Amino acid sequence: MELAVLVAVSLLIGALVLLVVVALGKHREEQKEESDQNTETVEEKINGQSERLLPSKKQKPQQRPRKEKPQQHYFSHPLLAASLKAHSGNITCLDFSSNGKYLASCADDRTVRIWSTKDFLEREHRCLRANVELDHATLVSFSPDSRAFITWLANGETIRVFKMNKKDDGSVTFSAAPEDFPQRHKAAVISIGIAETGKFIMTASSDTTILIWDLKGEVLASINTNQMTNAYATVSPCGRFVASCGFTPDVKVWEVCFGKGGDFKEVARAFDLKGHSAGVCCFSFSNDSRRMATVSKDGTWKLWDTDVEYKQQQDPYLLLTGRCQVSEPCRIALSPDARVVAISCGSSLALYSAASGELEEEFQGVHSEEISALHFDINNRFVVTSGDRVIRAFHNTPGYRAAIREMEAMLRKASNEGMRQRLQLQIREAQSALDSVGAVRE
Repeated sequence: MELAVLVAVSLLIGALVLLVVVALGKHREEQKEESDQNTETVEEKINGQSERLLPSKKQKPQQRPRKEKPQQHYFSHPLLAASLKAHSGNITCLDFSSNGKYLASCADDRTVRIWSTKDFLEREHRCLRANVELDHATLVSFSPDSRAFITWLANGETIRVFKMNKKDDGSVTFSAAPEDFPQRHKAAVISIGIAETGKFIMTASSDTTILIWDLKGEVLASINTNQMTNAYATVSPCGRFVASCGFTPDVKVWEVCFGKGGDFKEVARAFDLKGHSAGVCCFSFSNDSRRMATVSKDGTWKLWDTDVEYKQQQDPYLLLTGRCQVSEPCRIALSPDARVVAISCGSSLALYSAASGELEEEFQGVHSEEISALHFDINNRFVVTSGDRVIRAFHNTPGYRAAIREMEAMLRKASNEGMRQRLQLQIREAQSALDSVGAVRE
């Protein structure tokens, strides 16, 4: 009996010990699995999902890549009179004052620069700066008295007027008008201008709209050009006409009419320039508005006599047709005396004789970008271009040669001795100016 009890107790103790051993083994396996999982988690975090468990190291701040300055475009030519450099952004528009003393330029650097034309042949080119606050100007135009200018604002999409104020010490400051003109255009504005009479301002947009404003910012009239799109528009130097060209192969001209008391009356259709077989890219007036030049996508430029009695239904006369290379954007400028035609395509410039149509001078790669503005100065001495951050002024040698040829023809016909002497003096002066730039041609 006692033996049986002893065996039963031994079996019970053995079963208990076995249970304890099994329980301990299971607990250790669970701890090991948990440890392995923690290790895997740490490894995953270290390998890229998280770096919080790594010892913190001071990382060097990543340096911003430096903005590379645009490479300066190098251009040289014997007829290059000046390169005007002051803008830090691309120049979008140029305009000469009617007195010939100043050249205005505007750029996307939020400034308008006023240059003195008498400094063109100097080593240093001085300019005055007008800041365009919180915006930048895309177009600029001088007032008739050369004491103010208007700008078209890129973001504000309106006109802002600046006055030039001369102090007692001779310095000049600029002040913007208290209020800008109201917004009226529904498309991007491509041209602005002020009439030489001081009676109105013109703005033209890329749709088919031209607006005529008074100087206080009130719209006097709206013109629908019916040209599908406008490519260019301007006010004639005489201040009577506005004209536009676009998708159609003609140039349309209107007269802005005022009464004897100066009150606005109407805008009346004056005449059209018809003769191109494709859209007209650009056009230009001579200084007396009696001649116009046009350039078209058809690969030709034309010179017109616009001194006609259009109220009697008289049409302008075509004087000359010349051939040229045309690639957009293409611009044309007729010299104030109507002796020279300048045409720019891309970054190149060509000068033609308005008498014969022959190519007289050609300049390739004038700017690093497309030419954005093309003008002659009022005295016919220079032709000026912009296209990047630089303004380039060239000697108008075709103009000198044309003037010499005309005066020599007059000299052969002159019967008065006093007239002959005056012509001989003028020929010598023109020949001397031509010789000074080393551009004598047989």
